[in-house]
Amino acid sequence: MLEINDLLVARDFSSVSNRAVRYALDVAARTGATLHVLHAEVLHEAPNPDVEGGGRSPGHDIPRFRDEVRQESTVSADALDAVAIKEVERRDVSAGPAILNYAAETGVDLIALGTHGRRGPSRILLGSVAEEVVRRSDQPVLTVRGDAEEQTEVHPRIVDRILVPVDFSEPSREALRTAKEWAALYDASVDVLHVVAERIQPAFYTGGVQSIYDMEPDIEQKMMDRLEAFVADTGGPERTIRPHVTVGNAAPDTAEFVDAESVDLVAMSTHGRTGLDRFLLGSVAEKIIRHVHCPVLTMKPFGTTFAPSEDTAESDAGA
Repeated sequence: MLEINDLLVARDFSSVSNRAVRYALDVAARTGATLHVLHAEVLHEAPNPDVEGGGRSPGHDIPRFRDEVRQESTVSADALDAVAIKEVERRDVSAGPAILNYAAETGVDLIALGTHGRRGPSRILLGSVAEEVVRRSDQPVLTVRGDAEEQTEVHPRIVDRILVPVDFSEPSREALRTAKEWAALYDASVDVLHVVAERIQPAFYTGGVQSIYDMEPDIEQKMMDRLEAFVADTGGPERTIRPHVTVGNAAPDTAEFVDAESVDLVAMSTHGRTGLDRFLLGSVAEKIIRHVHCPVLTMKPFGTTFAPSEDTAESDAGA
């Protein structure tokens, strides 16, 4: 079972952040976590046009959110009512540092926040606060997308399919194991996708060969065999897992899969780095976060994890 004792959700009273609060409430009810609701008051910032007034506490409307989640979620009413709420207000020059500093000080296990999605040319820009938190946080981060133009709604109860993009690295294995634990919370299934790059690097061009098919016609079957072995060797609770292999471009093909298969959550490693490089997300991960419309759970290989250790999982299974 996921070890989430403290869950931090950032709130600016916008409709998008309210979605994140409802989602976080649902997760807290399922895991027994204390929910920290943080409002960062940014100094010298103009009012948010999405916010209806101000002067409210971070926990404002929590009773209403409990009722809404109770109606739209499979989680029990008793579990929802039992969620402990801790209201927090922080003043800082920007919201990102306020969220990150509080998370570091308190050692929360998960950060949840909304991000304003966009369409057209501007959709390449992820909400600046969400982007900063995902890039710099040591904790896993759950981003809940909001697209004002499309009136997209996120219902916590609808987590039937979780997608894990896999590149056979150990960080992607950890993401798969975490996704299986998350799926157990919602009785969901897991899709595992590996995208083979169709175009080979110029250094490998030989006699005009430019496609991976020219070099290995049966590449998809080979990768499927490898993916099935990867899944079989990854620990975690028993769940229905569907492996998929395609040849193309990782980020757009993953986003296309999310839309075509009605995926409810993407769980992935960002392949983050330490030091100065930690401010750079892996390019594939960043593109996926920016382009998919469902919530995305990101984690770093060097950061904290809330999936139980392999030893703990094996002990629980044998108990």
